[in-house]
Order: sequence, then structure tokens, then C-alpha cells
Amino acid sequence: MIIGPKYKIARRLGAPIFEKTQTQKYALHLEKRGKKKGFSKPKSEFGIQMNEKQKARFTYGLSERQFSNYVKEAISKKGANASQSIFEFLETRVDNVVYRLGFSPTRLGSRQLVSHGHIAVNGRRVNTPSMRLKIGDKVEITGRSTTKPVFANLDEKIKNATTPSWIKFDSVKKVAEIQGKPTYVKSENMFDLNAVIEFYSR
Repeated sequence: MIIGPKYKIARRLGAPIFEKTQTQKYALHLEKRGKKKGFSKPKSEFGIQMNEKQKARFTYGLSERQFSNYVKEAISKKGANASQSIFEFLETRVDNVVYRLGFSPTRLGSRQLVSHGHIAVNGRRVNTPSMRLKIGDKVEITGRSTTKPVFANLDEKIKNATTPSWIKFDSVKKVAEIQGKPTYVKSENMFDLNAVIEFYSR
């Protein structure tokens, strides 16, 4: 997925949605440009909703089609909280779980690890980044990939990652198990999924 210059997109959306924009270097970049708070021009309700949609989509590195399919599926689920469902769809993707474990410092890198067959789910090698995991699924690096250069200094990478409570991770064996469901909390994320739903419900 081609997304263009990340600094420019993050400034436009008013949020450090990419890993490279969550650094001191980016903060200094904003200071020099005098845009700590992003664009100051007032947005319409539609503009605000679109902005939230773009922040969520770019955070997970999804195409418009992929993201909209998740939203439509969540909205169509009767009796379910759509915002919670969308968040579950996004967070339980195997590439996102690999990112959460710290196997790669970026979601793009995690997606490549899965695509190249370096990750196994329940003992079987997988290569579909969008695969959704469920409670009880186990994720690990495939045996033949553990010595690959891409996993060099893995222990150090893992130290810098914060594993969410719904994932149980054995940092010694490098095996993770999904033991719950991610919970969407608006204040803990850079995007508002309720606004996203409103955008697609227009």
C-alpha cells in the first residue's frame, strides 16, 4: 500500500499515526514548522469524520477497500457494538499481533514477516497478514526463521514493546497466546471509531 510522505500525512491529520512520527525528531519537525496541533482551520462535521477515518486507516496501514469492508461488516452485526467490533477486527489481525509482540518495530515490517512465512499460528506457517486470530490461538516465529537476520537482537526489540493484556506472551520461548479480546477505549487511541461509523453511515 503506497501512502505517501508520512510526515505530511501526519501533519494533515493532526496526529502522529505512524511509528516514525512518534519520535523526538518528528516533534522537532513540528516545532520548526510551527504546527504542533496540526491544521488550525475549522473542519465541517463531514471533514472531522473523514479525518478520524483516515487516522484509523493509516494507523493500521490498510487500503480504503480493506478498511471499509471491516466497518461494513461491523455495522451489519446485529446486537453488537460496531466500534468494538471494528477494533477487534483491526487488533486481532495476525500482522498487528506480531507488531504488538515487538517482533518488528512497525506494522509494515510485521506484515512483511507474515507475508514471507516467518510466522506460525497454532504450529502452522501462515502468510496472510489479514488473518484474524481468536482466543486460544498461539503465535510464534517458525522454527526455520528464528536464526534469520531479521530477528537479530529480538530480545532487545521485545523489551521496547508493550504487550496488551489480551495477549499472553512468553518472552523466553517467544510464544504468544490470545487469551481475551481487545477493548476499544477512545481515550487510549488516536482515532474516534464512532465518528468513523458515522462517516460510513451517511
